[in-house]
Amino acid sequence: MRKSIYGIIIGLSINANITTAQDLNFNSENFKEMELTMPDGKVVKYKAYEKIYYVTNIQDEASQSLNIYVPENCKKNAPIFLKTYVGGYLASKAKQPSANDATGRALEEGYVVCIPGSRGSNSFYHKDILNKRGNPSGEFETIYIGKLPAGLLDLKAAIRYLKFNDDKIPGNSQKIITDGTSAGGAMSSLLGATGNHPDYERLLNEMGAAKASDNIWAAVCYCPITDLDHADMAYEWLYKSTNNNLRNLNSSQKKTSEALAALYPEYINSLNLKNPKTGEQITDKNYMKYLESWILKSAEKAMNQEIELGDTMGLIFYDESKVSQYILGVDMKKYVEYVSKCQKLKNPPAFDAQNINGNLPSAENKAFGLSDGITLNFTEFGVGHEVAPELKKRVKMMNPMNYITDDKAQKAPYWYIRHGSKDRDTGFQISLNLATKLMNNGYNVNYFIEWDKSHSGDYNLNELFNWLEKLK
Repeated sequence: MRKSIYGIIIGLSINANITTAQDLNFNSENFKEMELTMPDGKVVKYKAYEKIYYVTNIQDEASQSLNIYVPENCKKNAPIFLKTYVGGYLASKAKQPSANDATGRALEEGYVVCIPGSRGSNSFYHKDILNKRGNPSGEFETIYIGKLPAGLLDLKAAIRYLKFNDDKIPGNSQKIITDGTSAGGAMSSLLGATGNHPDYERLLNEMGAAKASDNIWAAVCYCPITDLDHADMAYEWLYKSTNNNLRNLNSSQKKTSEALAALYPEYINSLNLKNPKTGEQITDKNYMKYLESWILKSAEKAMNQEIELGDTMGLIFYDESKVSQYILGVDMKKYVEYVSKCQKLKNPPAFDAQNINGNLPSAENKAFGLSDGITLNFTEFGVGHEVAPELKKRVKMMNPMNYITDDKAQKAPYWYIRHGSKDRDTGFQISLNLATKLMNNGYNVNYFIEWDKSHSGDYNLNELFNWLEKLK
């Protein structure tokens, strides 16, 4: 019998290792009262609804559930703040709110908080191997059930659960805000870009997701590790000037870096980006000047807030004739070298790494792998030829850039995107291209490169929640 699309993409039959939940109706009576002490000593009281399954066909009980928290001061028509703790494209569990990140702050502000778990590349079960008579042999094989796009499908299903139960769950499911960092930031960007797109519909139906929509209101994306099919090109194009004096690459690695960097101009030019401020077409020829303008904004904000600019002082030009120093420019070659000194750069390729120059599989190679544990290259450069159709579709489904201009996708109207000024985990272009493409297509985007931040999220929460408050 032919496997379902779900079986092909995730790498197993839809009937494998499934627990069937009875229904997807929210039970408003099943809660416990809890409280959270914030850093300033304030106590936030809330109702906790936990261990709620959001699909009827459950493959991973540890991950495919969500928690909902309703603060005592829940505002009428309050937004729902959905936080994903996905990292490294690994499985995540439904956690409780923390006073040290945006979940605690959201509760304090009177938002409903939802924390879903989701499958990842390390999600698996043991399948019995049957003998010739069809009986268990005592041996088993490991079946991985969280290969991409499984985690994204789970988060979409969680959103559908909230909307399906809109009349029962406090808060406004038409105002769902997603928040994630790194791979979680990528998930948040995908949730914002791919709402209700038919690419995911059959897979969600086979999972037993609720019959509801999955578009969101606002996407909060900290250092999103996304656009994976072009991320290696972007990384080498940005950091190619550091190859000889900082990265200590061998001859084979240098050739890989140069080959990847040479591929990026065609891609960046194909995006047809325009500077939102000037309307100027952005190409490979002026891209570094465009990036510099955002680094300048970052440095100026830090200086105005009297934040020490640190080791980068020698890279920034000032007008000393003015009473308050005014930043005139940034030496971008020296700046990217400064970033590479803050943390060692990844060897090429940074993402689709396995079997190239002796590299071991990356987190992304594992995430795009197969149900039997085989890891996969997922780009034409890594594969060495055209990517197989099934894998190509999976890669497409994990890149928000593919859906921003797709009329079949309902995009979030509001976006909050951040990248640290010394974050080298992916190239600055990845978040900047996402933000620029969204701005060019009329979406409300709050983008910034945050000074002196490395690869991290949920910082400057006053700024985030002030922005969210203005949207309401």
